[in-house]
Amino acid sequence: MAHIALRPPVRGPTFIRLLARLTGTDPAPPDPSLPDRLGHWLNWKHALALAAALDTQPTGPTTAAAAADSLHTECARAREALTAAIESAPLLASAAPATTEPDPAAFRQLCLDRQRATQAAVGRLRGRLRDALAALPGMRPLAEVDGAMEAALTPREHALLAGVADLLVRRFERLRAAEPASSTWIDGFRRDTRSVLLAELDLRFRPVDALLAALPAS
Repeated sequence: MAHIALRPPVRGPTFIRLLARLTGTDPAPPDPSLPDRLGHWLNWKHALALAAALDTQPTGPTTAAAAADSLHTECARAREALTAAIESAPLLASAAPATTEPDPAAFRQLCLDRQRATQAAVGRLRGRLRDALAALPGMRPLAEVDGAMEAALTPREHALLAGVADLLVRRFERLRAAEPASSTWIDGFRRDTRSVLLAELDLRFRPVDALLAALPAS
């Protein structure tokens, strides 16, 4: 009896697993350790900034209070608005007119617009959360480390995620070429695009979630 070779399961965030499924490829195996990867990603200026942040001494008691409830609400509302913008996008709706010819460029632009909006919101929220944490006893080092890590890793993150829009366009073209006389594939593509954008939103919000978790409970 012939044995069917099964692809090993892809590990990592939902975003990575989705991209692996849509492209039919296996992601490259990770480097052995985080320090090894950071050594390749950080230049000497970033390394010095991170080292300085790690050496920051905790401050003493302060009367400044972080508005934890307000920040939790602000972050939740921002995430809800970004999620709603993806889920309610007319281009991703299933009930598109049958006479409308799908345009891959429109899907690409939608992806880029959603990425820019998420990037701007996450950057603003991380800054607000760092300011709040820096005003709390013992929390300044965490705020400094996050600032250094954002400065060092954000350019790499942007470079990697910039390829998502083109990846979706290539999948669009493959699906259309496989069914040139049918438009039934487009709804599946819309679902895939929506899933990828929501998964990327979740991935980008992880630093925000981590900083929120560091805020003291009210």
